[in-house]
Amino acid sequence: MGSGKTLRYRVEVEDGLELSAKDVAEQVERILADPRGWTADGKSAFQRVSGGATDFVVKVATPGTVDAVCGQYGLNTRGEVNCNVSKNVMVNLKRWELATPVYAEDVTAYRALIINHEVGHFLGHGHVGCPGKGRPAPAMMQQIKGMNGCVPNVWPYDEKGRLITGPSVP
Repeated sequence: MGSGKTLRYRVEVEDGLELSAKDVAEQVERILADPRGWTADGKSAFQRVSGGATDFVVKVATPGTVDAVCGQYGLNTRGEVNCNVSKNVMVNLKRWELATPVYAEDVTAYRALIINHEVGHFLGHGHVGCPGKGRPAPAMMQQIKGMNGCVPNVWPYDEKGRLITGPSVP
């Protein structure tokens, strides 16, 4: 879905988890197809596949597995956060199921943030900060570290197709 370069992706759930891989894949597909998502830039399109060549893989895994995969690339996820390394969008099961305190009442929304944030990294987007008190938090903001005056938001673009961003941060 989308009008740009089609990126093929597969969704996986770590063996032994009590999640339906079909349900997770459908959720990821809905998130990536949302008009407020990365397809709004006109450069990105996504196609979920079950096999064959892929551009990236979204994998829901235990905190230990996420730590191991992300750690191979020098990232310390501390059993707490998600990451994007190489072609792997690693989703921490703990975050997928429990979200964060800000999103505790809307885990589904937080799942959209996880996917949009980590796929955003895959697309080359870096972290940004809050653009101002009371403004929507950018999807590329590390919201798990605090809202810094922003209001919760999980989408990269607003309803009018404008990128929600803030000042670049290291």
